Amino acid sequence: MSLGKRTAAEFFGTFWLVFGGCGSAVLAAAFPALGIGFVGVALAFGLTVLTMAYAIGHISGCHLNPAVSLGLVTGKRFPASELIPYWVAQVVGGIAGAAVLYVIASGKTGFDLSGGFASNGYGEHSPGGYSLIACLVAEIVLFWFLRRRMLIAILSVVAAIGTGVWPR
Repeated sequence: MSLGKRTAAEFFGTFWLVFGGCGSAVLAAAFPALGIGFVGVALAFGLTVLTMAYAIGHISGCHLNPAVSLGLVTGKRFPASELIPYWVAQVVGGIAGAAVLYVIASGKTGFDLSGGFASNGYGEHSPGGYSLIACLVAEIVLFWFLRRRMLIAILSVVAAIGTGVWPR
């Protein structure tokens, strides 16, 4: 498939991720008495990635994120010569998704961009008011735990298949 078609797919996929995921946080998360909350936003992000995996995965690989593309290049699973075009498509797609979301959100009376517009972070930008150190420690611990947990799960499946324990 041509690079143009693959980058167009990445543009569309990243647009959809920002529009659907961030859109759920901006437009529906805190809606009085009906808001989807943190779980709904998490599901929205997951479902946007899932829909794009099915819609564009066979076209572009469905990276949707410059960090994913860089990781694939680093792991020698994606050609470095195509990294910049993918990055451009992803960034422009994200900006386009945010722009459409801004137009929709700003149509509400009382809309104020200074509230963060679906941003997150630490301190006053954290829903729980957590400090930078607390967030950093959480990221490090969860990264190492999940990384090791995934490795253990993969090795367990490989061992089960290799020993014939895995059901056929």
